[in-house]
Amino acid sequence: MPAPSSICLLRTSAIGDVTHVVPLVRTLQAAWPQVRLSWIVGKLERRLVGDLPGVDFVTFDKGAGLAGMRAVGEALGGQRFDALLQMQVALRSNLLSLFIKADRRVGYDRARAKDGHGLVVNQRIPARTGEHVLDAMGSFCEPLGLKQTQVRWDIPIPEEAHAWAAEQLPGDTPTLLVSPTSSHTLRNWRPERYAAVIDHAAARGWRVVLVGGPSALERQMADAVLAACQHAPLDLTGKDTLKKMMAMLVRAPMLLTPDSGPMHMGNTVGCKVLGLHAASNPHRSGPYSDRRWCVDKYDDASRKYLGKPASEIPWGSKIEKPGVMDLIGVDEVIERFEACATHLGLG
Repeated sequence: MPAPSSICLLRTSAIGDVTHVVPLVRTLQAAWPQVRLSWIVGKLERRLVGDLPGVDFVTFDKGAGLAGMRAVGEALGGQRFDALLQMQVALRSNLLSLFIKADRRVGYDRARAKDGHGLVVNQRIPARTGEHVLDAMGSFCEPLGLKQTQVRWDIPIPEEAHAWAAEQLPGDTPTLLVSPTSSHTLRNWRPERYAAVIDHAAARGWRVVLVGGPSALERQMADAVLAACQHAPLDLTGKDTLKKMMAMLVRAPMLLTPDSGPMHMGNTVGCKVLGLHAASNPHRSGPYSDRRWCVDKYDDASRKYLGKPASEIPWGSKIEKPGVMDLIGVDEVIERFEACATHLGLG
């Protein structure tokens, strides 16, 4: 199979998912150094990955509707790609793909396709179940004759971001970052439970830092956590950027978070993730490289809310039910914190 000269990747969101695409970019570049890569990506997500070398980025403003789709087509200048990797199945993304000219249009297998996805692709990735999302993304190179055998991120982090992180987290005191808020609110743990873990870590001599974006939801959660803490953490909620967050994750050995973008950002730089999973399956969407420190209540949630074990429900099912995260106890998270600290030599 001849090497393609140009490939367009379409994955606009979300933060965690675009981190899963980066190893695929690395795989394509390693196999075909001369290939021209274009990536259609969301505005926020571009702030994280938009400086990857060797990739032309085109921003899609999903809030602009059809006009935003036309803008993508205009930005591509009518060029025709050897292949389009259509890695997002939402109706909006399927419509967006119609503004991209490509001979080969690779999409998901039928089981994972929805919202007319099959109408906009002419090849499909292998049908598999039980895959992590990153491995599913990586399989998009298989119809092109490649296999993703290595996972490498190396997302650029500017020196000014490292300098900012060093100012916030000086010295070598071990730091626990707490990113308490997912945009999927039913994945969020109770503020008082975060506070209990924060107080435990602080009592053990750790520096604890509360982080999050500038949204009202994240500010509200941060305030609720702070109100419940006996040992107030450093509150940097809304004060960083995605690149500054990456730099903090490089300096911090541990991150506590529900299933959210920061979970996957932390994983890319080797930060140990204490992931909180009940609404989602950590084996599908948890921190890819190391899930030992996650609290996994997904099977318990499936039995309680769906009446059957997780092994009997469709792979990737979300159990976003009110109260599902209450299945995760404070003692279980503290146990994982202590185990991880011991593993890191910081116990």
